[in-house]
Amino acid sequence: MTSLLRRIAIDVTPLRESRPFRRLWSGLAVSTIGSQFTVVAVFVQLTSLTGSEVAVGASGLAYLGGLVAGTLGFGPIIDAWDRRRLLVMAQLGAMTGVATLLGASTMSAPPLPLIYLGLAISACASALDSPTRTAMTPRLLGADLIPSAQALNQVVWNGAGLVGPAIAGVLIGAAGLTTAYVVDLLSIVVMLVAALSLPPMPPLDRGAHTAGVAAIREGFAFASDSRLIRSTFVIDLVAMIFGSPRALYTFLIVEEFGRSVELVGLLFAAPAVGALIGALASGWTRRVRTQGSAVVVAVMAWGVAIALFGLSGPNLVVGLIALAAAGWADVISAIFRSTILQLAVPDRLRGRLSGIHILVVTGGPRLGDLEAGIVARLSTPAISVVSGGLACIVGAWAVWARYPELRRYRAPSEQQA
Repeated sequence: MTSLLRRIAIDVTPLRESRPFRRLWSGLAVSTIGSQFTVVAVFVQLTSLTGSEVAVGASGLAYLGGLVAGTLGFGPIIDAWDRRRLLVMAQLGAMTGVATLLGASTMSAPPLPLIYLGLAISACASALDSPTRTAMTPRLLGADLIPSAQALNQVVWNGAGLVGPAIAGVLIGAAGLTTAYVVDLLSIVVMLVAALSLPPMPPLDRGAHTAGVAAIREGFAFASDSRLIRSTFVIDLVAMIFGSPRALYTFLIVEEFGRSVELVGLLFAAPAVGALIGALASGWTRRVRTQGSAVVVAVMAWGVAIALFGLSGPNLVVGLIALAAAGWADVISAIFRSTILQLAVPDRLRGRLSGIHILVVTGGPRLGDLEAGIVARLSTPAISVVSGGLACIVGAWAVWARYPELRRYRAPSEQQA
């Protein structure tokens, strides 16, 4: 039994062996929890102001617009500048976005464009923050520890997704939206301090980097030319555009489950429960070599779980279990997709490719918010969820058939990497 637990338990070697990675990971843990307060606050605020599924879903477009602007704007510098400096800049930008949302929350009737603007600024900062941290990791750790590092990051993201929304829902009900934004703002300060404590990380070869529009074009060209990398982006978009029902949570908790809106945090937290369990028991992923096939299976499992969530009717417990199962499938997919990206891209392009990856990973759910809101408006929230889950299953199968590079991919050994 002890041997089995050791084989499946998460590998914490990266935290033991690299002090800079430990600092980066700790700062990420605090700031990610804080960001969940803003996620819930924005959905609650927009629902209260408009009562419209489309208006809530449109917040995804605002965030996506900021992501695109950040990806294109920072593309020329993300692989050419010192990565610690870039990480500090990203935290200052994130603070600006949350401060904008904080200001809007103090108004009795804030204009919707102001809320969308705050989201866009936060997204723009995220387009610099996430790929910078991702590009740092291979230089802080050996290639064989990348899956373990990704699993540790998933613990942070999903642990925050579990703790943050649950607390945020209660805090917003008791103290209002403003308090939630203040919590997020303070958490970003912690990440800023962590970034300042890291060692400088200039480019390995300054002469190898292109500049300006050519740098952006080079990154997108690599993503387009590499069918393996492209397939990981496509399958994640399929999962998130069709199978991400979170924009409907504030409606489903009342209309389908017959509960008060204060309990909406349970729906936000449920996927994180499954994902956290999956990440904590992810030791086995380090030994999987058929990582491309594992991605396809995990995305199909995500679609099945989302469809079951939509069919759970008024039974909240069944719905929460289905969302937890979806979270488990999602974290397994994320670990393998991130590992493929890190090992298949050269360091001189890693920041730009990570930026495109973040655009896909973060932008997909925002498009999913809009898709879910539109389908719910045309039918019902439950039908929107079920149809999205089924579309995800079909889409994952289509990617499996269209991209043999993904299903045939084998992870390199440590020596090959």
